[in-house]
Amino acid sequence: MMSWASAFRLRQYAKASLWIVPLFGLVLGVVLAECAMAAERTGRLSVNWQYSATTASGVLTAIVGAMVALLGFVVTIGVLVVQQATGTLSPRYMRLWYRDRLQKAVLATFTGTFAFAFSLLRRIESDSVPDLGVTLAGVAVSVSLLLLLVYLNRFTHNLRPVAIADLVGRMGTQVLTRWSAGTGGSETRDDGPAPPGRPVAAVRSRHGGVIQAINVVGLTAAATRHDCTFVVAHQVGDFVPPGATLVEVHGGTSAPDPRLVTGLIALGTERTIEQDPAFALRVLVDIAIRALSPAVNDPTTAVQVLNHIEAFLHNAGRTGLSRRHVLGDERGRPRLVVPGRVWEDYLQLAVTEIREYGAGSTQICRRLRALLEGLLDTLPAEHLPAVRAELGLLDESVEREFTDPFRRATARTGDSQGIGGGQRPKDAPPG
Repeated sequence: MMSWASAFRLRQYAKASLWIVPLFGLVLGVVLAECAMAAERTGRLSVNWQYSATTASGVLTAIVGAMVALLGFVVTIGVLVVQQATGTLSPRYMRLWYRDRLQKAVLATFTGTFAFAFSLLRRIESDSVPDLGVTLAGVAVSVSLLLLLVYLNRFTHNLRPVAIADLVGRMGTQVLTRWSAGTGGSETRDDGPAPPGRPVAAVRSRHGGVIQAINVVGLTAAATRHDCTFVVAHQVGDFVPPGATLVEVHGGTSAPDPRLVTGLIALGTERTIEQDPAFALRVLVDIAIRALSPAVNDPTTAVQVLNHIEAFLHNAGRTGLSRRHVLGDERGRPRLVVPGRVWEDYLQLAVTEIREYGAGSTQICRRLRALLEGLLDTLPAEHLPAVRAELGLLDESVEREFTDPFRRATARTGDSQGIGGGQRPKDAPPG
């Protein structure tokens, strides 16, 4: 019987696969061709929609060749996207791009039209022409061309760094809200106490890998059955080496099956966004620091990405985040302890590397200050010390990088546009 972790990895593979949906399109094209032939036998089209054997053969042959050519064209676009994403954006973004439904729909339409036309082409005889099928093949070509134009328009606009930042930021916020609200069930105590005493057993990782997702409901139920408490030793996104402790078992009347426990925690080769909103923030930061590299030298792109990082931080600041989530059973007994991230962890991830790589850019320093000052105005009081600490680090960075007093004052002035927001340096001389 397939474990939950294996099923999760299978779903991840299916979402990222570029061949499964086109394969269904190929099979559907063959089935629809047979349906068209069956419908052809029940009645005939009007004279205006009837074709000679030569015309039908030529039309279907052209459609088959065109679909093969269009498939090659879309594959070429995919290769270019991979090159651009890995060269100017972030290789981590590719995991999200593979899942685009429009791209899979385009490939499925092309393969389905190819299979439909080829199946009809085989049935053409001198005294038997599938008139309905040839007409439907023409309609399918029209739909394929329309989808191709939509596909080109979408990726022409959506491959811009700011569009990708908007997409990734929204996905991260959705995951953050869903994961924080659904860490599991009716009896959840954030930052609850850890189980006392030493663990009586430890479930270890057999193969190692990155924790991609945790089945909190399944782990809670398993701990309830064995009357024990599971403590997950690593948070989602951590790499667990082979043989390392994956889950600690506290108390219990019987030892749980290690295979059952490990089957409720999905390990893989890289992080996913399903239960890891920090991974979305990681992608945003990667795009920003790539833009700040000397080879690219595009601080404006980093400023645009900071807009979406700021939105993520504001949303995270209003979400109930905890260092530890304690989940209980129906009677309120703690059954599962899952490590989490607090807001300060997201803040550090969001600004540290951008501050270091953009320390010499006036534009980045001003935008970072505006971001931090905006957080001071809107966040709850418990988050403000971390923001003030980041402002202090930003001041130290500006002091080191800018020796001229005027440039230093300019860099220490917050500006939501980086440069051009109309704000005047506080220490600038008059006139």
